[in-house]
Amino acid sequence: MKRILFFTILSSVFFSCQSAKIGSDSKDKSIKDSLNAAISNIYQQELFNGFAVSVVDDQSVLYQKGFGFSDVKEKNPYTDQTIQNIASVSKTFVGIAVLKAQELGKLNLNDPVNKYLPFKVVNPHFTKTEITIRQLTSHTSSILDNEFYLSKTYYLKPDQNLAGAKLNFDDEQVFNPSESAISMADYLENVLTENGKWNKESFSSSQPGSMYEYSNVGTTLAAYIVERATGQSFSDFTKQYILKPLKMNHSGWKFKEVDFSKFSKLYENPTTVLPYYYSITYPDGGFITNIHDLSLYLSELMKGYNGKGTILTKESYKQYFTPQLSASNFTERNDKNPYSESYNTGIFIGFGYTGYIGHTGGDPGVMSMMFFDPENNLGRIMIFNTNFSDKKGNDAFYGIWNVLEKYQMRLKESKR
Repeated sequence: MKRILFFTILSSVFFSCQSAKIGSDSKDKSIKDSLNAAISNIYQQELFNGFAVSVVDDQSVLYQKGFGFSDVKEKNPYTDQTIQNIASVSKTFVGIAVLKAQELGKLNLNDPVNKYLPFKVVNPHFTKTEITIRQLTSHTSSILDNEFYLSKTYYLKPDQNLAGAKLNFDDEQVFNPSESAISMADYLENVLTENGKWNKESFSSSQPGSMYEYSNVGTTLAAYIVERATGQSFSDFTKQYILKPLKMNHSGWKFKEVDFSKFSKLYENPTTVLPYYYSITYPDGGFITNIHDLSLYLSELMKGYNGKGTILTKESYKQYFTPQLSASNFTERNDKNPYSESYNTGIFIGFGYTGYIGHTGGDPGVMSMMFFDPENNLGRIMIFNTNFSDKKGNDAFYGIWNVLEKYQMRLKESKR
C-alpha cells in the first residue's frame, strides 16, 4: 500500500513538473514569436539585406536569430550561423588579449610601447614623453588615424570575381589589390616612425596620456605589441586564450580560419554589393564571427564583470572594466547616445554615459553593436551586412535595438 501511495505521489510530482516545463516552453515560444514578428516588421522596410540579433545573460543565450539574406542575388538566408566581420566590436578582444599577456608576465600596461618595438614610436610634439600600452588601450596615446588609414589598410580577398565590383567605399576607403598588401608591422612602421612614408599627421598636438582621441592605428599597435611580447601572432594568441576556451568554433581573424561558405556578402546599401576584403590592421575591426559565437563571448564578459569569468582572472577583469578616464580627458563627451562607447573607456571596452558597457562597429558593409547593462545583467548584440547613412536607416537600426530591450526581461523570466 505504501509503495502504491509513494508511486502515486511520485507520478503526480513528475507530471506536475512536466506540465510546468511544457507551460514554460510554450510561454518562451510565444515571446520569441512575438519578438520575431516585431523585428520582421522593421525588416520589411528593406533598409538592410541581412542581420542577426541576440539577447544574453551571464549564463546563457536567451534569444538569437537571423533575418533577411546573406546573399540577396542567390536568396541565401542570413541565419544565426552566418559569419561576417564585425568591425570595431573586435577591439574588445584586443583588450582581453593585452590583459592575458599581462597575466602571463609578458608585458605590463604601464610599460612604454618602445620596450617591445623594433622601430621607435614618438609623438614629434612631445619627444621626451613616452607612450604607454595603457594609453593605447584608453585611446589617449595621441596616435591618430591619418588619411592613409582609409587608403592603405583595406585589401581585396584573392581569387574572387571582381567583374563590376565597386573598388572603393564611400568615396574614401579604397580596396587595394591583394598582391600589394604589406604586413601589419610594415604598415605601422610606415605610419608611425619619423622616416615612415605615410607618417603625415599621425600624431595629435595633445600630450600622450592627456586626451581621448579614438585610434584604430593605436589599437593595431597594441595588438602588435602582444605579438612582440608573446612570440605568437595575434590571431594564434587569441585563438588559444579566447576562442578555444569559449568554444567559439566558427570564428577567426582570417578567411582561412573560418568556413568561408558561410560568409555573408556585404553591402554598401541594399542594392550595392561590395567585394570581399580584409584589413592589414585586422585587430582593430577584422574579427569574423557569427551571432552564436559572439553571444558566448558577451556572456563571458558579463561573467567577468560579475567576478566569475573564465578566460581572465578576477583581477584582470577588474582592470578591464575599470573606467580609465575623467572629464578632463575629453574635449567633448558623448552624453546623448547611451550606446556610444566614447563617454569613458576601460581596456578597449567602452562605457556609455548611462553605464552600458560594450562597443559599436562600422566598416564597409558592416554595422554592429554589443552592449550589456550591469544593472539587470542582460546584454544585446546586432550584426548587419548593410550600411546605412540616413535618418530612416538610423531609426530602423535603433528600432530593432529597442525592440530587443523591450523583450529582454520577458525572455529572461521565461527561462526561470
